[in-house]
Amino acid sequence: MQHTVLEHRFVEHFPETLEPGVLYVSLEFGSAAHSCCCGCGEEVVTPLTPTDWDITYDGETITLHPSVGSWTLPCRSHYVIRRGRVIEAPPWTDAEIAAERRRDGRAKASHFGQNEFNPAPSSLPEVTVGAARAPEPPVGHWWQRLLAWWCSVRN
Repeated sequence: MQHTVLEHRFVEHFPETLEPGVLYVSLEFGSAAHSCCCGCGEEVVTPLTPTDWDITYDGETITLHPSVGSWTLPCRSHYVIRRGRVIEAPPWTDAEIAAERRRDGRAKASHFGQNEFNPAPSSLPEVTVGAARAPEPPVGHWWQRLLAWWCSVRN
């Protein structure tokens, strides 16, 4: 891993170019983004939802859970972001990735009240790659706006 520590920045919108070594967190839009920690320069966007990723902010550092698997990128890097540190994780096989995508599809179907969910393998990427600049704000996540306000008044 080229980047073993990530500085975090709470932002409303992600910048046009993500600075390497920075984890941008947009509570307003319920997502986090960073330049891939392997150093390939690709943008990695992780949605913060009950069925995707969540963050823990301890007042000083950010933990992103679960791990980040860049399965759609050529680098296929895999790592954990824990308390601002990047911990390299073992690569996954294609079979492990496919199993996780099926599990993720079932979790989404269960959470959103669907009876059955049979996605095409490419419809459930582990991470979103590209310029996702202004997603719609999540409905009903008042606590995210409250946390953003609290973080802004602390600085």
